[in-house]
Amino acid sequence: MKTPLAVVIHGASGRNGRRLIALGSQDPRFQIVGAVVGPTSSSLGTDAGTLAGIAPLDLPLTAGWPKTVDVAIDFSTPDACLMAVEHCRRHQIPLVIATTGLDGQQVARIHAAAEVIPICYAPNMSVAVNIAMKLVEEAAKALVPVKDNVDVEIIERHHRMKEDSPSGTALKFGQIVAGQLGQEHHVHGRHGLVGKRPRNEIGYHAVRIGDDAGQHTICFGMMGEIIEVRVAASNRDPYAVGSYIAAHYLADKPAGLYTMFDVLGL
Repeated sequence: MKTPLAVVIHGASGRNGRRLIALGSQDPRFQIVGAVVGPTSSSLGTDAGTLAGIAPLDLPLTAGWPKTVDVAIDFSTPDACLMAVEHCRRHQIPLVIATTGLDGQQVARIHAAAEVIPICYAPNMSVAVNIAMKLVEEAAKALVPVKDNVDVEIIERHHRMKEDSPSGTALKFGQIVAGQLGQEHHVHGRHGLVGKRPRNEIGYHAVRIGDDAGQHTICFGMMGEIIEVRVAASNRDPYAVGSYIAAHYLADKPAGLYTMFDVLGL
């Protein structure tokens, strides 16, 4: 049996971080050697297993990183993510980035770090979501001959605590569609007398409700017919599962920027 990979969870006290701890502790491919949080976190010192709602792991949450790490998973906040990127770049640690809401400058820093270390960065780590992205890409490609008659709307639903709108996943779906059909205008919601719908537009609509783990519906509307691609999560586990799949893939890769399409062979 192969030696488990030593993995650090960065952003361990968050909702997704806790699921990473719970699922990773049961995965024989990995040994969680670090559960890292910010230096002012109220969870410092708490046992990672206890915080995740499982049996104690004898692993306290810390602000520092262990010395021996094979791969790290970041599921934190944009600012904290960049701290993880810098640490991993400095110590040559492969890094999976599942954090969303990063701006252009922050993404540029990730790209720069990927010249030194292997990084998997994706707007969504779910296997199902990435398969849906491939299906949307194929649908858009097939609609190119009639693209002047196709209206595209993207509807996403998430929990009330989500801070960025629309979701990074919704924006990625839009990028995929625009890459095939060429829409130049991206509109976020509509209100008032906005006039007839332009042909070269993608509309985004963000719903925030309860504890919704995430739903995305991509609508291709034509005269007389509609194509919809819908993907939905009932809990947060798919994001953790996908992150571990990416971590296992990334551990022996050379420096470079990888996506979940690379990980899944899409």
